[in-house]
Amino acid sequence: MDKTNVMRLLDGMGIPYTPRSYPADGSVPSGVEAARLMGEDPSHVFKTLVTQGASRRYYVFVIPVAEELSLKKAAAVVGEKSVAMLKSKDLLPLTGYVHGGCSPIGMKKPFPTAVDETVELCDTVIFSAGKIGYQVEMTPADLQRAISCTLADLTV
Repeated sequence: MDKTNVMRLLDGMGIPYTPRSYPADGSVPSGVEAARLMGEDPSHVFKTLVTQGASRRYYVFVIPVAEELSLKKAAAVVGEKSVAMLKSKDLLPLTGYVHGGCSPIGMKKPFPTAVDETVELCDTVIFSAGKIGYQVEMTPADLQRAISCTLADLTV
């Protein structure tokens, strides 16, 4: 497996992880499908969502793949009146990642990030390694060491 930038950043921080992958044939599977392809419980596989607040600031939310982000809860967590999902076409220029390969680690700029509190129920968590088909698995504590984040109730 090729190393992604996320993996190189984790190596540089001395944070342990296990590389994971699923077959990517050019299409972007849903997060639940990616979990199935890896033989994993979707409650342990998380997706990275980027939003923009009413203030025009950007925020990152990391939630289980089978769940839906509560925009109301997300806005409250970051102190915004409202947040809206970033348009897919704006993701690459802003973060350096494409839809389906967005990771909370290694974005072009750091953005305020919140991770769903259910991450604490997981021994390990799996999320994108920054490229479609590539994932990393690590402990929730190591994820919190890798990124500055808050834990919160974020789902509907």
